[in-house]
Amino acid sequence: MQTININGEDHTVDAPPDMPLLWVLRDRVGLMGTKFGCGIAQCGACTVHLDGVPVRSCVMPMAAIGARKVTTIEAIGTTPAGRKVQKAWLDIDVVQCGYCQSGQIMSAAALIAANPNPSDADIDAAMAGNICRCGTYLRIRAAIKKAAQER
Repeated sequence: MQTININGEDHTVDAPPDMPLLWVLRDRVGLMGTKFGCGIAQCGACTVHLDGVPVRSCVMPMAAIGARKVTTIEAIGTTPAGRKVQKAWLDIDVVQCGYCQSGQIMSAAALIAANPNPSDADIDAAMAGNICRCGTYLRIRAAIKKAAQER
């Protein structure tokens, strides 16, 4: 049994130490917003925050979580950067199929929180590895720029 803080609430879960955080979130806690994409940390669909830093939950073993706080797509809107990003996503109408979008939003929110005025190079670096099979990259970039302009 391990207690982890997810979205501001402590959850005691029965999971082996090598179980990826993704499966704890989905199968043990019931938070379905974080998606399984590739299982090898290459697509970004499973991105969550550990103490505000984006990580790929599909390869993050429970043993590595420790006392760090986990934030998922279900709670990113409670943060200032997350609210801005989610609003911009809706304003720009980024989503097409939507499968990758929770990971995209999590990466974008971490970028805006760390760098409120990102350049195109900053956006490219922060979003590298977040794959959108529908190709909404131009709208994603526009939404990140719009979120950065929100006050």
